[in-house]
Amino acid sequence: MNYFSSDFKLGILGGGQLGKMLLADTRKFDIQTYVLDPSNLAPSQFGAHYFEVGDLLDFDTVYHFGKKVDVLTIEIENVNLDALDKLEAEGLAVFPSPKTLRLIQNKGKQKDFYVEEAIPTSKHLRFLNLNDLKSAINNQSTAIDTLLFPFVWKCAQFGYDGNGVKICRSASDLIHLPDVECIAEQMIPFKNELAVIVVRSVSGEVKTYPVVEMEFHPEANQVEYVICPARIDEKVVQKAIAIALKVSESFNHVGLLAVEMFQTENDEILVNEVAPRPHNSGHYSIEASYTSQFENHLRAILNLPLGNTASKAAGIMVNLVGEEGFEGQVVYENIEKIMAIDGVTPHIYGKRQTRPFRKMGHVTIVNEDMVEARKIAEEVKNSIRVISI
Repeated sequence: MNYFSSDFKLGILGGGQLGKMLLADTRKFDIQTYVLDPSNLAPSQFGAHYFEVGDLLDFDTVYHFGKKVDVLTIEIENVNLDALDKLEAEGLAVFPSPKTLRLIQNKGKQKDFYVEEAIPTSKHLRFLNLNDLKSAINNQSTAIDTLLFPFVWKCAQFGYDGNGVKICRSASDLIHLPDVECIAEQMIPFKNELAVIVVRSVSGEVKTYPVVEMEFHPEANQVEYVICPARIDEKVVQKAIAIALKVSESFNHVGLLAVEMFQTENDEILVNEVAPRPHNSGHYSIEASYTSQFENHLRAILNLPLGNTASKAAGIMVNLVGEEGFEGQVVYENIEKIMAIDGVTPHIYGKRQTRPFRKMGHVTIVNEDMVEARKIAEEVKNSIRVISI
């Protein structure tokens, strides 16, 4: 099939900032784009040829949307998988496949999968609800390292951007947790949080982006900086890439797979979790790489040769999130100051309403000198503010 036809239709489930950035690359290839999102204010509404408001978890909505396109992909994992199963059975190309998404969508299943595939990860226990978790803590017959305080609580589904994750240091931390299916993970002392993006095409061509290092906000559990390349030993780099490739092969995904990992105090690599789509840890690639993660996702799902994943220079991404104490119509303060700095490119996602810690955009810093890039990233972080009128 000739994908470079003006009649070719690509469907995207989800119309957030990832979809918006993906649409920028579809224009290069003259691809018609169809986007489904629950919000009529979604950032992708202006860039798509066809935009539909609808529930991504509703079978009929997703199924009928899929019948309008030639290839269907996602920018968010929380979609109706039964509809994708039916579409795939009827011959529609769906990437990643619903089979892959079933292993990833639920974090409990995802963690079990790592254990089954002998992929190194932290110890964990799964619970149907909050009461099950509390009972296990009170009943010391089940006490393993995972349930000794402190541990990491995660809701099994629908978590995002630090939501649905909490470090529990004592029983009092359980009081305000939601009553949902969840997992408890052993706390891992680590040196660094790393990520590797693996891109895999329909025909099985595979490439990896460089290992990146992530610096997190201590309270919001959100990435503040993504640093490429990671400032780690080459042996650790090779170990992280090897494990990411094993994870990719095990999931047998098509498209992008972002593999988030911990580098322990002993330089072991443990897989934290994955995202089967373009990811925050790859946003730097728009400016800093020869081929961005978004273009390579398109190449992969359309079974085209993958692009060069190497970096042109050091790249650092700074997340722009809503300031604490501000909620309402968004204003970006001091954006002109950061744009006066060489190698700085802001990306504003188009979300009109800000709230504390909501992802509103990012800024990429490209510089041949990593030390200088990191200094500029700090300056950017301290200059620009996402506030409200």
